[in-house]
Amino acid sequence: MPTIYARTGPGKALDGGLKYDVSKFNQAFFDQLRARCLAAQERGIYLQVMLDSSETARTEPPGNLNWPSHPYNAANNINGIDGDPNGDHSGYEIFSLQSAPLMALNENYARKVVDTLNDLDNVLFEIVNEADHDSKDFQYHMIQYIRTYEATHKPKQHPVGMTSYRDPGNEPGGANSDLFGSPADYIAPGLEPYRDNPPTADRQKVIILDTDHIGGGDANWVWKAFTRGMNPVYMDTWEASEAKLEATRKALGHVVTLAKKMNLSAMTPGDDLASSRYCLANPGQEYLIYLPEGGTVKVDLAAASGPLELEWVHPVDGTGRPAGTVAGGGWRVMKVPFAGDAVLHLRKAK
Repeated sequence: MPTIYARTGPGKALDGGLKYDVSKFNQAFFDQLRARCLAAQERGIYLQVMLDSSETARTEPPGNLNWPSHPYNAANNINGIDGDPNGDHSGYEIFSLQSAPLMALNENYARKVVDTLNDLDNVLFEIVNEADHDSKDFQYHMIQYIRTYEATHKPKQHPVGMTSYRDPGNEPGGANSDLFGSPADYIAPGLEPYRDNPPTADRQKVIILDTDHIGGGDANWVWKAFTRGMNPVYMDTWEASEAKLEATRKALGHVVTLAKKMNLSAMTPGDDLASSRYCLANPGQEYLIYLPEGGTVKVDLAAASGPLELEWVHPVDGTGRPAGTVAGGGWRVMKVPFAGDAVLHLRKAK
């Protein structure tokens, strides 16, 4: 795996290799980064490109012994850069504003990543994955820095995001308020209440709901998150059986299929429009409703002046069952034609 910076020496780093010259990028790293993003673009895959991760600054065992090999560790570079000015044997200061030389390196690196990927359309930028809660000012600064750099110097602008903290600080919700209060274009919040019953998105931010930050996740959760206006992303967990993992993956695929059929940009969460409380709607034109318990659902179609086509979709196997039309103009009750949870798609009849 190529490193970000050139290893020129003189002298040996703590891992036995030559020390880094952090004034010189290793172009092989950025070539590989671009190649992988291009390969994903060719397959229609969007990528959230992490500029860094809290893992790189940690020394906690087991498995988090990365700081001794970090280029910003004073023992590993020839430039006099010390990413641990308080001497606690961790490098969390690299995600702060306290050191001008460190900030200059972070900004230079961010520019290089943007230069490498700016022409691609399948890229989102993430500042730090699961940094500590005291990284807030650093992340806010870097979000604005990348946005300004692209707007000033580049033909394309990409979403820049902020994800859940590694430690929640003093807030039960994992300091999600810092995410909502950030200048980020999108956020990935953590912990409750997003794990089991995601709250309705209030359109403050684009929300990528990632089980890496909240844990859990199953096929039921996928549809709850989507119909409440969020973008569910699933990380396989060792806590689930293979059957549960596969069902969740299939549900995500069927969400994508339906999203492509819908006029999604015109739809917003409307919990009050369906008795199940999980609904995306462009009132009068289109509705997507999830029934976690199956059975029947009562839907407010008062905004629809004419009939709507009705289709039931199985949330895991994806099979669709057209069921004729339903009249608009008021509340209507519809019953699922199969056992278990279900998805209801209503569209204005052609």
